Amino acid sequence: MSRWSYFGKRLLMAIPVILLGTTMTFVIVRLGPLNPVGAILGPDANPSAYENIERQLGLNQPLWEQYVDFMIDLFTFNLGQSWVYSRDTSTYDLLLTYAPRTLWLGLWSVLIAVFIGIPIGFYAGLHPNTLGDYTASFSGIVWRAMPNFWLAVIVVALLSNSEQYLFGLDWQTFLVDTPTIVTPPDMSEITTPYGFLQATKKIAPAALVLGSSLMANEVRIGRTAVLETINSNYVETAKAKGLPGRTIVWKHIFRNAMIPLVPVITNEVFILIGGSVLVETVFAINGLGYLFFQATIQADLPLVGSLMFIFILLIVGVNILQDLLYTIIDPRVGYEQ
Repeated sequence: MSRWSYFGKRLLMAIPVILLGTTMTFVIVRLGPLNPVGAILGPDANPSAYENIERQLGLNQPLWEQYVDFMIDLFTFNLGQSWVYSRDTSTYDLLLTYAPRTLWLGLWSVLIAVFIGIPIGFYAGLHPNTLGDYTASFSGIVWRAMPNFWLAVIVVALLSNSEQYLFGLDWQTFLVDTPTIVTPPDMSEITTPYGFLQATKKIAPAALVLGSSLMANEVRIGRTAVLETINSNYVETAKAKGLPGRTIVWKHIFRNAMIPLVPVITNEVFILIGGSVLVETVFAINGLGYLFFQATIQADLPLVGSLMFIFILLIVGVNILQDLLYTIIDPRVGYEQ
């Protein structure tokens, strides 16, 4: 089997995964403890009003009819409207408001992790048992051990009193004015230089918290991957042929050391979906994590189901991207031994 046939097979396998994930979402949402009618009417609603709302929402229909309608709506991307959290507001409108904040946070968090963590890890692997190696390894362990929510609180407290702790630097007036630290970034004017700078400054502390935690994984795994690759037979063969050191590092060491880092980098998307909820709450980012949390506690069934469907598509899409990267980087993928 060629590696591209292998990738095509993996692509087809994503279809039943999406179907199963969406079905499980329906089971959990419809048969779980969420009660949207009670959330709308409150605990003291009379039975007639309860039945009326239940009929309007279609919750009195047979379960199989609800399942068919649920699946058809999601797979035709008819995500409906919010029932409780923002009543009669389109799910698309809510996504357009909340999703850009999470995407902006995720973008900068991953950039910090990839473009700082991987070079540090590779440097430590190329210079083992040196002061730089020990410093990078120790820093990675310390950063990885720090809980995100605790570090987020520390950063908020530090920036709130920045003139005292940052040698007189006033964070609120640095570069652009930001009256308060814990407010959502304004994404409406991000295409303008001032709007871009303001949105970046707003998201920077939260991205630093998330990115530093993710960066620790790249440092540790990147160092180990380089050390294992350096001692491999093909690297020794390349040295014996007299290839330049730069060629050996870039063509043989770095490319093969990237293979174990592919799942680490792609799995960071999963961490940002769930792990960013606490960080978003501390910094008041109010992104998808916050929206999903509010929809769940308020029993907003259409919103919960739509967000879960989006998360499933995102996770499956990242897995497909991971398989694609494996196919490109490692020519051995797909060939049976």
